[in-house]
Amino acid sequence: MSSASAPALALRGIDKRFGAVHANRAVSFSAAAGSIHGLVGENGAGKSTLMNIVYGYYPPDAGEIEVGGKRVTIRRPSDAIAAGIGMVHQHFMLVENFTVLENIVLGSGGRGGMRAELNRARTELARIGRDYGLEAPLDEPIEELPVGVQQRVEILKALYREARILILDEPTAVLTPREADQLFLLLDRLRAEGKTVILVTHKLREVMAITDQVTVLRQGQVVSTLATRETSPSDLAEKMVGRAVALRVEKKPRSPGPVALSVEGLEVRDRWGVVRLRDASFELRQGEIVAIAGVAGNGQSELLSALAGLCQASAGKIVLQGREVGGGETAAVERRRLGLAYVPEDRLKEAIVGRFAAEDNAVLGRHDGRPCTGRFGFLDRAAIRRGCEQKMADWDVRPAEPERRMGAFSGGNQQKLVLAREIEAGPAVLIIGQPTRGVDIGAIEFIHRRLVELRDAGKAVLVVSVEMDEIMGLADRILVMTGGSIVGQLTRAEATEERIGLLMAGVPAGSPSA
Repeated sequence: MSSASAPALALRGIDKRFGAVHANRAVSFSAAAGSIHGLVGENGAGKSTLMNIVYGYYPPDAGEIEVGGKRVTIRRPSDAIAAGIGMVHQHFMLVENFTVLENIVLGSGGRGGMRAELNRARTELARIGRDYGLEAPLDEPIEELPVGVQQRVEILKALYREARILILDEPTAVLTPREADQLFLLLDRLRAEGKTVILVTHKLREVMAITDQVTVLRQGQVVSTLATRETSPSDLAEKMVGRAVALRVEKKPRSPGPVALSVEGLEVRDRWGVVRLRDASFELRQGEIVAIAGVAGNGQSELLSALAGLCQASAGKIVLQGREVGGGETAAVERRRLGLAYVPEDRLKEAIVGRFAAEDNAVLGRHDGRPCTGRFGFLDRAAIRRGCEQKMADWDVRPAEPERRMGAFSGGNQQKLVLAREIEAGPAVLIIGQPTRGVDIGAIEFIHRRLVELRDAGKAVLVVSVEMDEIMGLADRILVMTGGSIVGQLTRAEATEERIGLLMAGVPAGSPSA
């Protein structure tokens, strides 16, 4: 095969084991030059492992990699970069206290000295920014930038290194809908210029919208590779999971009960005194799911933290189970005792400790009583192990290894264990941020079903999500936030994506435009 007609990237029989876990099983597929190739599968199906092999983070146990029809040996990321492969990881590989420019040139060799390299990079990045609409503040530290801009930096880094093949691992997991749309415009432009994109995602709407071909992995094996136009979301979901999957949330109408959580005039300021949440007031009743819609960064995170007792409100009051709750160092503990459970938006920073075992994460914050604490106040390790094993069985956490380091689990399995920890504590009120962020289609169906079961058991559930499909599927009532304020409320019967979008854009409910 001539290099002109050869696929941009071809994998032949890639096999990889991690101890007893067979992550990739003789995986073979190819991606054409000038195409966007989707790679889908459940969490734990082997997608990220496979791409980490292509990028040189793991050596394959068997198999070959071809780039442009030529076999290449990739032992480390520098080999992949030399072969024209770039990768943007789900969790960005950036040094937070370095500037954008320093991150981009990091590891590039410093031809002629670092100062010369920085000057050369500044000129080249200005050109790339103009050509692709990827301008970034080169002299700003990464830690000062929102996640959408950080992802832009990762893509700039790959293009600066002249990548012809770009691997994106769950690229929209941390993006707003508008940022995701901007990303897809960029990918379309890269495809038009002959570059190849491998899009690793669990979002089937994105696969159908942007890819040319799609490969489905299940339990480390290729199930199918097919043209996107020849498939459908339901067909892909069934191939991914091995059974028919409900892509819509099934729930019956319910009549909400008494108020479980009341919020009145809540205000939160950041450490510089800037108001991030202003005059938030609403009620959450037993037996209902209330969803908060809005572009990330409009006060939702501050609202969740204030409700959980993790930050001090500067004004307003919170009444939980008929009792007004205060602030202070013990606020979060007091609210747990009153029946509040909290699943934060960022599980990696706030919900788990990656280096701890799964069994320890399964009792974080809930270890100071039976059955975790035995005689004389010591932890009952056997009881903790049994409890984790039961949660893993009930919530289909894979692999079911309580002693496994939590950071070694896929995002979906981490999320299921966090939810198991909070929900099985029997809360009266559950507040949860981004319940299915970075979670595959099978796990999404599972998590949604559990949240509906909680609501049907008479519990109160507050969901913050940037996924419109999730909000429309789960919610009995919808609150819309923008600019740190709740700007509208809709019943599910009243809600449409257009009306919610207008409220998010600041158009008041009841105006002619709405």
